[in-house]
Order: sequence, then C-alpha cells, then structure tokens
Amino acid sequence: MNTTIINEWLSLKAGAKYAGVSYNTFIKFRLRGLKICEIEGIKRVSRKEIDRFLEEHSF
Repeated sequence: MNTTIINEWLSLKAGAKYAGVSYNTFIKFRLRGLKICEIEGIKRVSRKEIDRFLEEHSF
C-alpha cells in the first residue's frame, strides 16, 4: 500500500523546485502575478496556482 501524501500547499522553496526554477526566479514570478498565501508570516503556494501561472505564461 502506497501511503505517500502529496501536499497541495508548498513552501516557496518547494514551490520553486516543483516549478523547476531557482528560488530567485520563483520570487520574480510573484511580481508577475503568481499568487501566494501568507498567514502570520508563513508563506505557501498551491500546486494548482503554480500550474495555472505556468500555463498562463506558456506560448
């Protein structure tokens, strides 16, 4: 039985890895419209948002 849990919400570092870019590039994505969640200083980004952002900027 596979008990691997895939988190929907990622840290910004993990989000950068998921997107296949450096952390600095990922932060630039925020400036271009990538939405993140911040609660009491803790920042998270959803896999769906990363996928949406990359799809929107594909050509």
